[in-house]
Amino acid sequence: MLKYKQMTDRLAKPFLKWAGGKTQLINYIEKALPKDAHKDKFTYIEPFVGSGAVLFWMLNNFPNIEKAVINDINEDLINTYRTIANKPKDLISILQILQNEYHNLEGNEENKKLYYYQKRELYNSRKEEQIGQAALFIYLNRTCFNGLYRVNRKNEYNVPIGSYKRPTICDKENILAVSKALQKVEILCGDFERTLDYANEGSLFYFDPPYKPLSKTSSFNSYAKDEFNDSEQIRLKNFCNKLDILNHTWILSNSDVKGKNENKSFFDDLYADFNIQRIEAKRSINANPNKRGKLTELLITNQVNNNVAIQAV
Repeated sequence: MLKYKQMTDRLAKPFLKWAGGKTQLINYIEKALPKDAHKDKFTYIEPFVGSGAVLFWMLNNFPNIEKAVINDINEDLINTYRTIANKPKDLISILQILQNEYHNLEGNEENKKLYYYQKRELYNSRKEEQIGQAALFIYLNRTCFNGLYRVNRKNEYNVPIGSYKRPTICDKENILAVSKALQKVEILCGDFERTLDYANEGSLFYFDPPYKPLSKTSSFNSYAKDEFNDSEQIRLKNFCNKLDILNHTWILSNSDVKGKNENKSFFDDLYADFNIQRIEAKRSINANPNKRGKLTELLITNQVNNNVAIQAV
């Protein structure tokens, strides 16, 4: 039987590896926050939560958050958040079994691959109960290529096995810490616009939508069976306009297509009425290692006077 030590001061951190995770942008996001963010109570809303890097940072550093709301279109991701929030110990029990079985295959690469692809097939069958499906979601995330989440039009996860030797599949201390942090979080699954129904006066929104691809071969936004294309990016901008009119604060990150090609000014034109900053980020996922490295991303906000000027690149 598993034993669980009492969690006291462990801070929650993302429980997933995630392409495009925002840990490296947090310093810039902090500088873009309203000046009174540490003082007044407010509602924090993240309509594209992903791995939750910004969410957990906000919850750990802003105890004055009265309520947090997260949302994502990815049903399997949201099922995993809800499972951790409501049944963390049951989830840990299954993850421990998956970890032990996977680690026991070390040195036998053929059986290791067979095990991975059998679990991927089981995951795609959607026959498991909620907790089992969440466990498979985490297992695949920790053992696949670079923590990438990608599905085809049939909503089948199709990422190949990664090259990790003995990956941590069951981080029970963090799962318990995440579960505790999520007790003050409303967890939604659906279109980003419905999050407005949960906003209070002067809420803070952070948007991390699927990024606009920098090239035809750089798209990792097959994140759901329906593509987040340019018309969706425009719909998101119109939603930001609405939030601005309603006096909500919002911060949004996205790719810098103009930084890649001076003739492409999609976001510069789209968000011309707002504060656009270019910041350095690190590209960590590319099939070609030579194409990994630094690039610029956009951080856009309707805040006129930032705490500290964000470093422009």
